[in-house]
Amino acid sequence: MTERDHDRSDAEFDADDDFDAIDPELAERLAELDDDVAEQRAASLRAGLADYELDEDDLEVLEAAEAGPDGITYLPALPVLAIVGRPNVGKSALVNRILGRREAVVEDVPGVTRDRVSYKAEWLGRRFTLVDTGGWEPDARGINASVAAQAEVAVDLADAVLFVVDVNVGATATDEHVVRMLRGSKKPVILVANKADDAIKDPQAAELWSLGLGEPWPVSALHGRGVADLLDHAMTVLPEVSAVAKQEIGGPRRVAILGRPNVGKSSLLNKAAGEERVVVNELAGTTRDPVDEQIELGGRIWTFVDTAGIRKRVHLQQGADFYASLRTAAALEKAEVAVVVLDVTEPISVQDLRIIDLVLESGRALVLAYNKWDLLDDDRRRYLEREIEQDLAHVTWAPRVNISARTGRHLEKLVPALETALESWDTRIPTGKFNALIAELTAEHPHPVRGGKQPRILFGTQASTRPPTFVLFTTGFLDPQYRRFIQRRLREVYGFEGTPIVVNMRVREKRKR
Repeated sequence: MTERDHDRSDAEFDADDDFDAIDPELAERLAELDDDVAEQRAASLRAGLADYELDEDDLEVLEAAEAGPDGITYLPALPVLAIVGRPNVGKSALVNRILGRREAVVEDVPGVTRDRVSYKAEWLGRRFTLVDTGGWEPDARGINASVAAQAEVAVDLADAVLFVVDVNVGATATDEHVVRMLRGSKKPVILVANKADDAIKDPQAAELWSLGLGEPWPVSALHGRGVADLLDHAMTVLPEVSAVAKQEIGGPRRVAILGRPNVGKSSLLNKAAGEERVVVNELAGTTRDPVDEQIELGGRIWTFVDTAGIRKRVHLQQGADFYASLRTAAALEKAEVAVVVLDVTEPISVQDLRIIDLVLESGRALVLAYNKWDLLDDDRRRYLEREIEQDLAHVTWAPRVNISARTGRHLEKLVPALETALESWDTRIPTGKFNALIAELTAEHPHPVRGGKQPRILFGTQASTRPPTFVLFTTGFLDPQYRRFIQRRLREVYGFEGTPIVVNMRVREKRKR
């Protein structure tokens, strides 16, 4: 096999192997398969994994599979601890020290960390999420404004905050601004006096009482001094279950209305609420303050989450695209399903596609709302259908609703679309049926031979829902297009309308005898 064969394009691969052909009888065959027989076969495949090298994560996934159809449990959301402070005070070094490994970028240049970055951490047997942020500057412009906004969002979405100050520099005017922002957040704040490499620096740390945030904790992120005591204290402040990232099972479903400026998000929310809940203005981007609203729609109560996400300061005029994506990301963190509003009177833009990609990356359910449908003429309609076919081919599975937020036309169709997407997002496929599907697919289209070897799928299971996430234990790397083939067949058989599907693989080798 030549290198060219190995690197064939996805299109060639799909065409040559007829991966797009639909098997209309596949769903029927799987439906007729006895559940007990399917589970017994899956148990046999699972037992075969004993011959392979498995790690702790593998075993956790497999334990969920063994629990059967009810194997998926919703674990309480981990509490969130955010680390904030002005540039170059050692936040990333502290992250690395807490994690016990070098993860965050550390460089002796202010402002290396640009975005919020989340890590899973553990202390005294308690797991939590650690969020590293860029430095906060109160009057920042450009990239510094973006970093400042990231820190504000991190605090908004945290249960507690570590505020890091450089003990050698002491409290600066910027630190005072940070303190005011933190006090406004009403979140528990622990003051960290970093770079206190020895006890000589402790009196300097004590001077930070003047900030009014309580006792300063002298630490050296570089050498580890005082970090254990700091974490002991942090565990007394962090709740057992996150109050901001909690998974509310059984409460009103949480919907984010997203879209680029001036596509009609606020008009849609107002029409749904039946009142002027949000300022609507022809000027793009007039939504500033958080808007969390419980609304009755289609006989159900829904929570429409904050689509502003962050209060953009008047003096922070730069980086409009950044703020748009920031607000979108903040709303998605609180939502279960996203309604992306598209203005049909204008071509589908790069920004529209970026917002849809953010939804896909977040793993949330997705509904596409084509707004201003009442303003559409025949010429534009033809172009629109062509744009949808070309630009939105990767989300053909998302329910589509043609609406007019201004007049309320077809707004009632939004509810069944939301219900369908959320039901798919919650769907759990029994392990037996999933392995039966995989067996059918590999018999129908075996994976191509690569480098003289043909990867085999040993066992598969659904590791989680929200979104449906499947794990395949394999003997070799599966081509991305082969994984997409499995995703397509999953949709053909089980629908999954309105939710992304994740197919992960774990390549495992046989145990050495």
